[in-house]
Amino acid sequence: MTTHNTHLATIDPDPLVDSSEPAQILHSPKTRPKNLPERVPAAAWRKLGLTMLIPFFLAAVMGLAYLGAFHEPHPHNVQVAVVGDTAATKVFAQTLKDKAGEALDVRTVPDVASARTLIAQRELAAAYEPGTANATLFLSSAASETTANITQKIFMPVAFSQNLPFQVVDVVPVGSHDSTGQGLFFVLVALSIGGYASSVPLSGFMGRVRLRTRFALALAAGAVVSAIGVVIAGPVYNVLQGAVWGTWLLSWLYVSAIVMLGMGLHPLLRHWTTPILTLLFVALNFTSSGGIFAPAMQPGLFGGLNAFWNGAAWYQAAQNLAYFPGQAIAFDVLKLVLWLVPGALLMVLTHVWSERKIRLANENARIREVEGAIAA
Repeated sequence: MTTHNTHLATIDPDPLVDSSEPAQILHSPKTRPKNLPERVPAAAWRKLGLTMLIPFFLAAVMGLAYLGAFHEPHPHNVQVAVVGDTAATKVFAQTLKDKAGEALDVRTVPDVASARTLIAQRELAAAYEPGTANATLFLSSAASETTANITQKIFMPVAFSQNLPFQVVDVVPVGSHDSTGQGLFFVLVALSIGGYASSVPLSGFMGRVRLRTRFALALAAGAVVSAIGVVIAGPVYNVLQGAVWGTWLLSWLYVSAIVMLGMGLHPLLRHWTTPILTLLFVALNFTSSGGIFAPAMQPGLFGGLNAFWNGAAWYQAAQNLAYFPGQAIAFDVLKLVLWLVPGALLMVLTHVWSERKIRLANENARIREVEGAIAA
């Protein structure tokens, strides 16, 4: 009887009873119950933690940039004028300046023709004419729809305080198919995303081609992305109603610089390349471009970036081509060309660096072969 019980215990042991077998045998993959998950190695947790830093970084960057740039627009030295050359007009302009403080930079212009000219030349955001029968505000929605709206809110109470009916004259209006005046900004968004997205697959292909072929691929990608953006903005939606070829050339310079920077940074940053490009060409780029709020309506950081960032240069030049054809774009084109330089330098430097790594690896392999032959 005792022997029989021992035999049964051997065949069907109670799982709650301690076993003399080692723990690793009891919990080996063959004996582990299927409903229990495998133990995750500590190295996998560390890798997951480092990888999750990327979305956390993007969430922080996008929140800080967009809210910092757009949550509280406030005018800073917005260039406006009062129409008239009388002593009373000059006193009124000075009084307006004193009340506005740093928000407005007020001057006087002799007549309506001068006001219209300065607005068309983008030297003035608005000009206010307090007439005898009514008050007129001259502005340009093509320069900035949001600035136009803000200047109306500033001068409308002024007209009411003078008991004058208020009217608005749009000197340079937006296109008939771009009622918000932000169509070019969304073209900028498409070009930027297409640019840095193109750099990712091209970066993975760089090791297979020569340096000059890498540059050719970057320029070709820039040309295609630019053509897509211009065709959609032009023939498809009629946001661009002129200067299509000029806008395409601007876009080619702009996108090519982004692609080159992405290709140059990828060997150094690897999986952090896309987050850094997002920081440069989304978070800082869109917010400082002037497409939503003009620099004079933004905090100092984003207004300062507008002076040299490539998105701002593209947007300013594209606006001039579309709505202000008499305005020069040479300085903005120069900025776009200069943005090609760091990308090109990075591509050359990373090419030299990768070739050096390959050469050292080959030399070490030959040394190991010789050492192995001697030992044999």
